Amino acid sequence: MRDFKKYNVWSVSHEFTLEVYKVTKDFPSEEKFQLISQMQRAAYSIPSNFSEGCGRDSDKDFNRFIQICLGSAHELEYFILLSKDLNYISNNTFERLDLRINEIKRKLYNLSKKLIA
Repeated sequence: MRDFKKYNVWSVSHEFTLEVYKVTKDFPSEEKFQLISQMQRAAYSIPSNFSEGCGRDSDKDFNRFIQICLGSAHELEYFILLSKDLNYISNNTFERLDLRINEIKRKLYNLSKKLIA
């Protein structure tokens, strides 16, 4: 069994989830059950699915959960772009969030490749 807290990608994705919650606090209230909810769900899906995958017995099962994390990361990347285009976040915030979600995607991808090598 793996300890998810020992993985840098988990720590980074957890911190990013907290940042997404902070950023979405400033979104219009009419987005509460729409974009805010979707962004937060996609954000916390990354570290939570990673944690669940760490509890699996095989590298193959663990990798399956990493693939789910990657799917959520891609989804969140789109929501970040949509938020910018709707003028809910500034260009600076977009650039910061976009860099961070792509860092998470790279870390997940690299870990996945190590597991299947």
